[in-house]
Amino acid sequence: RDHNPFGFSMWLAGAGIKGGTVYGATDDYGYKAVKNVVTVHDLHATVLHLLGIDHKQLTYRFSGRDIRLTDVYGDVITKILT
Repeated sequence: RDHNPFGFSMWLAGAGIKGGTVYGATDDYGYKAVKNVVTVHDLHATVLHLLGIDHKQLTYRFSGRDIRLTDVYGDVITKILT
């Protein structure tokens, strides 16, 4: 498949991730995620959770404003955790 931000595969291993887990699905053409859509904010929230960091408390200052890496949309994907 070509580079497609709307439906892609990612491999995660160890660190509290369930082995052999398939999470989500794309349409018949692999163009768009249609089931259990995960955003980059969700992925970041999950990785930070596995590192023991509360993604809602982690901020960085940019242009005089405190910004969360996971924005206001990130949620930990608990269904893939052991």
